[in-house]
Amino acid sequence: MTRAVTYRVTFIPGDGVGPELSEATRRVLEATGVAFDWDLQEAGADVMHRYGTPLPEHVLESIRTNGIAIKGPITTPIGTGFRSVNVALRKELDLYCCLRPCKWYPGVRSRYREVDLVICRENHEDLYAGIEFEQGEPETLELIEFISKLAGKPIRQDSGISIKPISVTGTKRIVHYAFDYARRYGRKKVTAVHKANIMKYSDGLFLATAQEVATEYPDIAFEDRIVDNLSMQLVQRPEEYDVLVLPNLYGDIVSDLCAGLIGGLGVAPGANIGDHAAVFEATHGSAPKYRGQNKVNPMAMMFSGMLMLRHLGEDEAADRLERALAAVIAEGTYVTYDMKPTREDPTAVGTSQVADGVIQQLESQG
Repeated sequence: MTRAVTYRVTFIPGDGVGPELSEATRRVLEATGVAFDWDLQEAGADVMHRYGTPLPEHVLESIRTNGIAIKGPITTPIGTGFRSVNVALRKELDLYCCLRPCKWYPGVRSRYREVDLVICRENHEDLYAGIEFEQGEPETLELIEFISKLAGKPIRQDSGISIKPISVTGTKRIVHYAFDYARRYGRKKVTAVHKANIMKYSDGLFLATAQEVATEYPDIAFEDRIVDNLSMQLVQRPEEYDVLVLPNLYGDIVSDLCAGLIGGLGVAPGANIGDHAAVFEATHGSAPKYRGQNKVNPMAMMFSGMLMLRHLGEDEAADRLERALAAVIAEGTYVTYDMKPTREDPTAVGTSQVADGVIQQLESQG
């Protein structure tokens, strides 16, 4: 049967193992029966010599035009000075929500079972806003003197300074996103995470704004947790949580904690979403030492493709892909070494063979 809709999607293979993961994911997405018109774009370390930047303007323009992209991992070399492609994408396209669902599937090795929660992390503000002053610089010393006088609290002269802005505007839209997500997908509760007991004018503002937004959603339960208490409770009883909404720094840390609950970054999907564009990606790195070896687990990117299908409104196809991935994991045959009982298991398959297994499951669904 011919589908009426074809989705034009920016497709960024990435570098390191990215192209292998991306090709496996492309095959699986096409096997769902959803029609795609892939707009192939290159970004990352491999294009630096051609464009002088890992994120050329024409790549950004492709995503702006199409409104949606899926990308493989991209390397951010340490010490070379160029900015992270992921950070640049978030800023240039105003992708204010980092969406990180964390769900355990039978067959994944983990100390936990029945974990199924979603993290909505604010992407632009907080200590990750990039407003920093280097220790010993004249402007830093001037700022230290100014703050010390204004606040009446001394700051050591040999300090480096990072500024933590949290706004009503930024908080409102991430909290609205969390509640809207909960409503669309039948989630029952949103938990705002903060340290408002100490940082009363930044985290305190985040909490107060979240409480205000929560009144607009009487059908969804709301609570808040101090971030250190939340971290302990996630380890003790993660099943108590549903949707978490957090400022940038806490969201970064807690999302990796929650990935650890479900088996690691190899099965943890991710997306960065704004009002006009969305980029879907695996949450792990590019593992350049494994490049070309057909070895790395592609499931995180495949699950990210599942999120993309949901974002497009293709819920039936997304459900079938999720069932196919879950079946492959549970069966344990078409999985990479990291998902075997031991990492030396000789029956482990490669990246492309995982795609073969998922496609077989999709075909068996009819």
